[in-house]
Amino acid sequence: MYPARRLISSGRPLLSIALAGVIALTACTTTAPPPAPTSPPAAAKPTTPPAAAASPAASPSVAVAASPAAAASPSAAASPAVSPVPSVAPSLVPSPSAVAGTSPAGAAVAAGSLKGVCPDNVVVQTNWWPEPDHGFLYQLIGPNGTIDIDKNAYSGPLGNTGVNLEVRAGGPAIGFQQVTAQMYSDDSILLGMAATDEQIQNSASQPSRGVFAWYAKNPQIFFWGNPDWDFQSVSDIGKNGATVLAFSPATFVDVLVGKGALNKNQVDESYTGDPSRFVAADGNIVSQGFITSEPYIYENEVQGWKKPVKFLLLDKEVPIYQDDMAIRSDKLEASRACLQKLVPLMQQSAIDYVKNPVPINNMIVDYTSRIKGGTQISATGAADAVQKMLTYGIVANGTDGVYGSYDTAQVQQLIDDFGPVFVARGKPPEAGLQPSDIVTNEFLDKNIHL
Repeated sequence: MYPARRLISSGRPLLSIALAGVIALTACTTTAPPPAPTSPPAAAKPTTPPAAAASPAASPSVAVAASPAAAASPSAAASPAVSPVPSVAPSLVPSPSAVAGTSPAGAAVAAGSLKGVCPDNVVVQTNWWPEPDHGFLYQLIGPNGTIDIDKNAYSGPLGNTGVNLEVRAGGPAIGFQQVTAQMYSDDSILLGMAATDEQIQNSASQPSRGVFAWYAKNPQIFFWGNPDWDFQSVSDIGKNGATVLAFSPATFVDVLVGKGALNKNQVDESYTGDPSRFVAADGNIVSQGFITSEPYIYENEVQGWKKPVKFLLLDKEVPIYQDDMAIRSDKLEASRACLQKLVPLMQQSAIDYVKNPVPINNMIVDYTSRIKGGTQISATGAADAVQKMLTYGIVANGTDGVYGSYDTAQVQQLIDDFGPVFVARGKPPEAGLQPSDIVTNEFLDKNIHL
């Protein structure tokens, strides 16, 4: 997700320094990161896109807006950074960004064979254009994989396991279709990058089970530019009466309104990710975004702003597991042996990535520069994303000390909070839905810790 991607999304996506244990829901003023890149800000990705019709395999040639949390209409994007496409470049090329001698995740190299246990080509569907939020998946392949700009996919051997890994772009690349819907429309997909609110929403018609929580905390934020505002909770924003810009449908905002933290009349769901309203209001407005994208983008790339913003991390009030790895529920049993070996590789790959993100980040910068109609990620922006993941504990061990685990009490809270909202929207969750219906920790290696 780099900046641009998250600007349009609700939930899907930049880190400062590795400082664990930062208390969520603390209003923070970010400091200016490295010099701003010369390219325009990348489009942001929505949190939970609405279900769409069959999605195209290749990326549409429309511009993508800056990053929101909820799904946005592709036509509504504003001033995105459109990646140039070399006039004679082949569609299938190995990435040249690799650092000499860099290999895939150590665990994948030493894992042994997955041949005959997993599909020969393990397909993972992501929720946006390539970005640091997907770094652990690319790490499994390493920086020397193959970039296919026609399929919007990155592929290569999964270490020495004997199988291939194919990581597909989502969001605009699949017509803004939800990942769970894409998993049910394309049987070749083994795992998809979903979020627990999306899983709850689709639990009756397209059930899925989360098997790996790469993010321990929800990276969604509310951010603003008025330096005098010092919101310590969403309720503080509600009491202030400030306009809150959100994508439509912004389910998580409905949850906050239902709890009385926000007033319905202060919420404006016409947000498209375009930063112009924020700039025109001189920052006297609250907008949704992601800690891994918007703060860096606004402070370094948004023309007319390029100064500090303040933000409130929403991980306590909206404790969604974003970007988790999920499998169709009807595929879990047949894939059990594969997941038992594959999920620990993902755990270790994520740790390897955040400890040394440069090789994969260089590949992502190269990859996004080639995408047709996509958005460009800068090296400094990618570095900032990983830094913020660590600083704010977005990437961290679960409450049980195991990296990648789900807290079932937290998932139950999400079912209780989001269930009524989806009922009101005419898409009720599965009757009697339980945490065990949408997440499981059974495939994690309990000895892997960050």
